[in-house]
Amino acid sequence: MIHNGEPRITKPFMKRLRLDNFLGMLSSQIAAWCVIVVAATVLHGNGITHVETAAQAARALEPLVHTFPHAGFLAELIFAIGIIGLGFLAVPVFSGSASFAMAEALDWKAGLNLKLKSAHGFYGVITIATLIGLTINFIGINPMQALVLTAVINGVIAVPLIFLIARIARNQDIMGEYRSGLVSNVLVWAAFVFMGAVAVAMFATLKL
Repeated sequence: MIHNGEPRITKPFMKRLRLDNFLGMLSSQIAAWCVIVVAATVLHGNGITHVETAAQAARALEPLVHTFPHAGFLAELIFAIGIIGLGFLAVPVFSGSASFAMAEALDWKAGLNLKLKSAHGFYGVITIATLIGLTINFIGINPMQALVLTAVINGVIAVPLIFLIARIARNQDIMGEYRSGLVSNVLVWAAFVFMGAVAVAMFATLKL
């Protein structure tokens, strides 16, 4: 919120922010678990452990609808709807988050409420990030492998980021009355320990 040209944090704003964050995280985790369950039961269950293209994944869905007429078409349609919906969800979020991060680091004006002429850098990063994503499809980079590699990198980077979040969230000087409570603090540190252990286990079992 802006008051007299200065950012202002109020209790109603924080309540809306927490609700937005809760609903966003809940929906993202439901979607993530659906992906994990389908991949484990359908792809891995049918011996498909190395997916090169989206078409391979779509064909693997056919056993789910094999009792229906035109099962192959239905499988491809289900997968197409899912991947298109995911794209509409993910592209704005990923490009937008990258743009907000760059804007904060470089002290640019940022916000989707701003017009293009007021935030060239902010909208420029969104545009460039989207174009890079589109270009991957045309320069020979396997999008499936890129997704896996990106997920692994994000998982490793998340460990120090969670540590910083935990430290900042409990800092009275930074957060004031809005600093993290006991329950959230315990959960954040538990996430840090778990993610750190997973990252260490991955590197320990990595076959070079």
